[in-house]
Parts: sequence; C-alpha cells; structure tokens
Amino acid sequence: MTTSLQRTGKEIAEIYERHKDMVYRICFAYMKSNTDTEDAVQDTFCNLIKGAKPFESYEHEKAWLIRTATNVCKNSVKHWWRKRENLEDYENHRSPDVFEIDETFQVVMGLPRKYKTVVYLYYYEGYDSAEIAQILQKPQSTIRYYLSQARKILREKIGGDENAQ
Repeated sequence: MTTSLQRTGKEIAEIYERHKDMVYRICFAYMKSNTDTEDAVQDTFCNLIKGAKPFESYEHEKAWLIRTATNVCKNSVKHWWRKRENLEDYENHRSPDVFEIDETFQVVMGLPRKYKTVVYLYYYEGYDSAEIAQILQKPQSTIRYYLSQARKILREKIGGDENAQ
C-alpha cells in the first residue's frame, strides 16, 4: 500500500519555484483577476501535494502542472456562483511583478478561451502543436486549427495598428 504523500516538502518547494510563474500566467489567462488567480494557483499546487504518482521527467512535471492549472481554472469558471458574478475587466487589476501585461498579451487574453490557452502555450511557453495536443488531450489537427483561427483574429485586432507587430 502506498502513502498519499510521496513527495517531500523540499521536492514540492523545488517544483513550486520552477513553475510558479508559468502556473500563475496560465491561471491569470482564465481568471483575469489577481485574487482568483492566486486561488487557482494555490489549488493547482494543492493538487500537486495530494498527487501520489511521481513524474517521469521535467517535461512530464510541467505538462501535468499546465493540465492541472487549466482544469482548476475551467472548473472554477464553470462553477454556479461564478456565473452570477459580473467580473471586472482584468485591466483594472494590478498584476504582481510575475509578468508584464503588454498590448499583445491583452489582445491574446481577449481571445475565446479555447484559443487563448493554445496561443499562450505555443508562443509564451514554447510548446509545439504536438506537445500542446498531448497536454490538452485534443487531436493535433484541432490544435493547429485553433492556432490558425487565433492568428486570424490576432491579425484583425493587431494588424490594423502600425505600431503592433
């Protein structure tokens, strides 16, 4: 019989330090407020602490955190009490120094949910379409389609501005 905690506090702290910024950015893309983002990050790392299965590699660890953060956020957004809220625009919230929000990032955050996660993983985290397909458990052709559609939307929104490139 295995125990439920197979990672030491030191291992968890190391994983947290390696991936906290990435997990925060993913959660912020969904939650659009600092407090909700912090809750989602906390829930993601609580799932890490509860998880009993060891990671096969660094990439497996990273992919697991991305998938878990995405699921935590999706579940939170779908929750009944959240549908009753009128969320403020994320631009009104000051984000911590984890990352800067530039104009391009703001446009990416305005994409439909299915596109923004794929765009974020592709352009901000450097995953290719096959890796994203595996992380999000979707066909690779779907990921390529999402990227294509997102690029069209981004061209329309950013393309008209001579300063944006």
